[in-house]
Amino acid sequence: MSKQTEIFEFDDVDLVRRLCGSNHANLALIEDAFGVYIEAPGSAVHINGDGPSVARAGELVKEIYQRLERGWPCGPSDIRALIRAMGKGKVKAATTDAIIPFPRRSPIVPKTPRQEKFIHAMREQTITFGVGPAGTGKTFLATAYGASLLARGEITKFIACRPAVEAGERLGFLPGDLNEKVDPYMQPIWDALHMVLGKDEVDRRRATGDIEIAPLAFMRGRTLSDAFVVIDEAQNATIPQMKMVLTRLGERAKYAVTGDPTQTDLPRGQTSGLAHALGILEGIKGIEQIKFLASDVVRHPLVGKIVNAYEKGPKD
Repeated sequence: MSKQTEIFEFDDVDLVRRLCGSNHANLALIEDAFGVYIEAPGSAVHINGDGPSVARAGELVKEIYQRLERGWPCGPSDIRALIRAMGKGKVKAATTDAIIPFPRRSPIVPKTPRQEKFIHAMREQTITFGVGPAGTGKTFLATAYGASLLARGEITKFIACRPAVEAGERLGFLPGDLNEKVDPYMQPIWDALHMVLGKDEVDRRRATGDIEIAPLAFMRGRTLSDAFVVIDEAQNATIPQMKMVLTRLGERAKYAVTGDPTQTDLPRGQTSGLAHALGILEGIKGIEQIKFLASDVVRHPLVGKIVNAYEKGPKD
């Protein structure tokens, strides 16, 4: 098939530089995916290859530029997600109500259609379950959405909790004060908060009580109002624990419940409170379940393949 070159002209040379990525890393991903050669002199992007490949690569380049114009991030992980989306059809821009905005930083943009559905559900529903394999962005998106509500003054408190299964919930036997006992189990939440709000803002809001992160057991006896609550690693909650925390729901509160029902660390024979809740709460108005798949994994590309391999099990 004969080669051709198509030139795409853009208005903003700085956006084109960002489109290319550091050391042209973004362009390298596009070249590898479509078998084309790309150059970006000034504000133009030149794509060389066979006609269909050039057209598909050009469609992607235009979409990346438009996203950058909107102030959306477009790093290598975003490019990989767009390439995967193109493999399933035409690239479709995320809708405005599926973007997580922040006052002083770029918004969080979903990388897969199910991530988009998850964000939309958190906006529209009172309780949203996000379940599926590791690496699909469940914890990060739930934390980022709650942090966004807090930063924009739509709630007064962000609360996150996890069952401290590794400590058997017997935290009193661990050294240090409460924060020192709890923080190792909550590190994924802290990592997400630091990423979207910054450490100084997180420390300030933690000191004032606007941000609270605690073991699931600490929710007992409370009413959680005017808050966004993340219940993470929920597959490790027992049925009574899950009932307890779900019934803490107060006025102007929303929940995001995340976990992987196939990866419970509960003792053998003990039913996961997450799996139980997914069964009995399905179909109730105000509650939505988003089920992620291995194709939604947004970590290193190998993670999705590893998840698929484990789901298939050992070969005979």
